[in-house]
Amino acid sequence: MAEQITLDRPEQIRLNDGSAIPQIGLGVWQVDPAITAKVVRWGIEAGYRLIDTAEGYQNEEGVGQAIRSARSELFITSKLRNGAHQRDAALRAFDGTMSKLGIEQIDLFLIHWPVPSQDRYVEAWKTLIELRQSGRIKSIGVSNFNQDHLERIIGETGVTPTVNQIELHPRFQQRDKREFHDRHNIRIESWSPLGSGRLLSDPTLESIARKHGKSVAQVIIRWHLQEGLIVIPKSIHQDRIAANFDVFDFELEAKDLELIRGMDSPDGRTGPNPATAAFLF
Repeated sequence: MAEQITLDRPEQIRLNDGSAIPQIGLGVWQVDPAITAKVVRWGIEAGYRLIDTAEGYQNEEGVGQAIRSARSELFITSKLRNGAHQRDAALRAFDGTMSKLGIEQIDLFLIHWPVPSQDRYVEAWKTLIELRQSGRIKSIGVSNFNQDHLERIIGETGVTPTVNQIELHPRFQQRDKREFHDRHNIRIESWSPLGSGRLLSDPTLESIARKHGKSVAQVIIRWHLQEGLIVIPKSIHQDRIAANFDVFDFELEAKDLELIRGMDSPDGRTGPNPATAAFLF
C-alpha cells in the first residue's frame, strides 16, 4: 500500500520513466467545448499546472487555445479514443489531438478504455510505445485498465504504463488494485474524484469538513492527496475551481482517514465497468 503523505504545497509525483506529474490537476470531462478555453484559463490562474482532456471529450481545441501562452509551465494529458485502437487509426487520431492542442509534444497520452471485446488494446499500446520512441509523447499510460489488461500489455511489450487513470473516490476506493500498482510502480490517477458530485452531501464528509472549516469537496481532494493519488477535480465555476486547489493549508487527521476508509463500498462505482465497457467513440 502506498504510504499516506502529508502535503502543505502542490507536489510533483515521480513516474516510472523518470518524468514528474503535478499531483493535482484540472479535469475537463463534460466541459462544453464553447467554454473550455475560459475554464482552463481560470484553472491556470488558480494554480493548476496539470490539464487533463481526451479526444472523446471533444474539447481539446479549447484546451489548446488556453494553454498557448503558458505551455512551458504546464503538464498536458489527453487520451486515445476507443474507436482508434488499430495502429493506423491511432496514429491519425493522435495527429488530430496534437493539431487541436497546438503542441509538438504531449506530456502524457493514455489509452482511454481497454474495450476488451474489441481486443485491440495491445495494438494501441504498441502504437503509443512507437509514438513515445519517436519523441512525440513524453510519458504513456492507460485509463480504466484492470489488472488482467495491465498484465497483458506489460507481458506482451515489456513496457509498463506510468499511470492508470481509474474511477476512485471515498465510496469506491479500489484498494484491491493498490498493491499491484505499487508493485509495478504505476501511479493511480483518480477520475470522478468527488463521486460525480454524489458525495457532496454525505454526512460523514460534512462532519469532517465542518471540523476543518473546509468544504466537502476540499476534504475529498485533500484525502486523495494524502493517499498519494493524482487527482483531477472538474468544475466549470471559477470560484469552485479556485477552491478545489485551495487544499494545502490543512491536514486530515488519522480519525478522519479512518472514517473515510469506512465509506468504501463495492457498489460505489458510478461509471462503466472496464471489464464490460464496449462503447466506441
